[in-house]
Amino acid sequence: MDIFSRRLTSSFLFFLFLSFTEAKEILVGGKTDAWKIPSSESDSLNRWAEKSRFRIGDSLAWKYDGGKDSVLQVTKEAYASCNTSNSIAEYKDGNTKVKLDRSGPFYFISGAKGHCEQGQKLHVVVLSQKHRYTGISPAPSPAEIEGPAIAPTSSAAGLKAGFLVTLGVVVLGLF
Repeated sequence: MDIFSRRLTSSFLFFLFLSFTEAKEILVGGKTDAWKIPSSESDSLNRWAEKSRFRIGDSLAWKYDGGKDSVLQVTKEAYASCNTSNSIAEYKDGNTKVKLDRSGPFYFISGAKGHCEQGQKLHVVVLSQKHRYTGISPAPSPAEIEGPAIAPTSSAAGLKAGFLVTLGVVVLGLF
């Protein structure tokens, strides 16, 4: 293999590796009109969030009519009671982005009168640094998040480690 091909392959593998680790901008609900009163429990944004994984550095993005609604970041207590009077942060621009800057739970409710009580709210859990992330995938259960660490029951971690070792051998073998 000539030097150009080696460098091209090395660059490709490096950027492939980076794509596994970079932070993501995640559209809330996976669509632009998701920030609304859900039509049913199965349409709830929390159902979507339960199936997703979020990591430190990711950003949540909301698209909505800023003239009619807003996004409030609130405490757990305000989330449970739909209290809009003492929010941590308030966003009204219709194109809201919130960076997830720490692990743990984040709580969001609609600022429009009566919307939270009708289910327009979102609770996401950001994984700690010790968890690996490769994109949006099924989230751990609340017991896994709040309870003691549980040993992995699948070989997914081993497969990823094997991939990274193989990648390293290939890259080093090119030089």
